[in-house]
Amino acid sequence: MKPEADQILNVSADQLLAAAMSGEGDAYGRGTSALHALLMKFVAREYERGAEIRAAENRDMRAAFAELAPSAHDLELRSSLEDAAKGNDQDLSISSLNASNAELRRLLIALHADLEDIGARGAEARIWLLLQALAARRALSLF
Repeated sequence: MKPEADQILNVSADQLLAAAMSGEGDAYGRGTSALHALLMKFVAREYERGAEIRAAENRDMRAAFAELAPSAHDLELRSSLEDAAKGNDQDLSISSLNASNAELRRLLIALHADLEDIGARGAEARIWLLLQALAARRALSLF
C-alpha cells in the first residue's frame, strides 16, 4: 500500500493532537501543536479535493460566461467571455487550475461590473448564485 499525502498528513496531525492533549509541556507548546495539527487537517482535505473544486469552479464560470456573454455591453469583454466559455482545463495540476481560475474570476468581476452599469438585474442574480456556489464549495468544515 502506498499512502497518499492526505493520509500521511492526517496521521501526523492526529499524533500532534494526541501530544497536545496529553497535558505534557507548556500551554504555548500544546497550543502550537494543536494549531499545526488543525492546519495539517485542512491541508489534507485540500489535497483530496483541491483539483476537483478548482475544475468545477472553472466549469461553472465558463458555463455562466456562455450564458451571460450576450448580455455584456462591452464588446471586447463579450468577446473575451465567449473565448473563455469555449476553454477547458487540459492540465489538472493545482498551479494550472489556479491560473485559469484567477483569469476566469477576473473576467467574472469585469462582467459583473459591466452588468451593473447597464442594470441587467437578472444576469446579476445569476452571477450572485454562481458566487454563492463558489463560496460553498470552498467552505472549510472541521468534520
